Amino acid sequence: MAALAPITHFDVCNGLVIEKPQAEQLVAQFGSPLMVLDCDLIRTQYRALQSALPNVDLHYALKPLPHPAVVTTLLAEGAYFDLATNGEVDLVQSVGVPSERTIQTHPIKRDIDISHALAYGCNVFVVDNLNEVEKFEKYKDQVELLVRVSFPNPEVLADLSKKFGCLPEDAVTLIQHAFELGIRIKGLSFHVGSQTKSGVKYADAISKCHHIMMAVINAGLPALSTLDIGGGFPVKYTPEVPNIADFCAPIRDALAKLPETVRVIAEPGRFIVATAVTNIASVMGQAVRGGKTWYYLDDGLYGSFSGLMFDEAKYQIDSALTTGERFMSVLAGPTCDSIDVIREEIMLPKLENGDLIISTMMGAYTSCTATDFNFFKRATTVVLNETAVNELIVSA
Repeated sequence: MAALAPITHFDVCNGLVIEKPQAEQLVAQFGSPLMVLDCDLIRTQYRALQSALPNVDLHYALKPLPHPAVVTTLLAEGAYFDLATNGEVDLVQSVGVPSERTIQTHPIKRDIDISHALAYGCNVFVVDNLNEVEKFEKYKDQVELLVRVSFPNPEVLADLSKKFGCLPEDAVTLIQHAFELGIRIKGLSFHVGSQTKSGVKYADAISKCHHIMMAVINAGLPALSTLDIGGGFPVKYTPEVPNIADFCAPIRDALAKLPETVRVIAEPGRFIVATAVTNIASVMGQAVRGGKTWYYLDDGLYGSFSGLMFDEAKYQIDSALTTGERFMSVLAGPTCDSIDVIREEIMLPKLENGDLIISTMMGAYTSCTATDFNFFKRATTVVLNETAVNELIVSA
């Protein structure tokens, strides 16, 4: 393999930036489309959040980017891990994550999900209803539970409290029932939604959880020792998103009011990985329609841009060619489905077949939700800086 020229610089609103010569070199070596993952940016984001929440143990939620390089990078940083499925259990186990650094947080589980996590050694689970608590009666000597509480947040795209969590006023009853079954309740958890706009939402939920913890003690039940404040920390897809230190200020203030005996954990996902991946796609062909040039790429909505269908991510998309007059254009994906359009209005220079389009901020909910629809192959992932600068690891 030829030596790779220096590749990256980083901008808080543009993520991993790859210049035209390096993009062309990567495509020449590994083909197109590509997802370029820089582990240095994983470290940068993890450290930024750890600095903003200095007394919180960060459990990376694998869901947005379940890649082994992300897990090993974060493990070396001292991270913990938030698991929700048997496949995620298998992934962390395969790369040597100690089971005591994990929790299983899916509020609804089959018995096989419980037994699979326990076989690995993960023994902390999340519940949010009586039916779920009762599934753990036969495992009561092995498990500790967190009760998930619902705090609706209509200001976010994905209000996870709509689907999961018990009402705050029902939490003590749920804990009482578990106590009667001989099951240990370790603490509480919540999730205020994805890409949350204000840290005040967390602060309010923390305060309400503190009241529940006091109510548990007043009911004569064992004191709770853990509070999981979830994820949803916002990524700077746009400049108006506050920096993470400012965003977390009200969270820090609220946490300072908790008893010192309470361990606080969080479940960041998108914040850790969104900036770390850049997509490189090639122009397959082009046509003029309605006075605009349509450029058909070898990646699209059914591939790495799948998040455009359901997520609020705002990818930064541009041509690797940055010179010349620009014209209103359309970027379309490769499949035969007419819905497969990435951007209907984008100013681009005149491109030739084979020219490259570079899209940044594509680490979260992109490759993990890509499909093989129409038998177009998913983008290959190229890993940078997993162990040393410019060392590359390639995975299909």
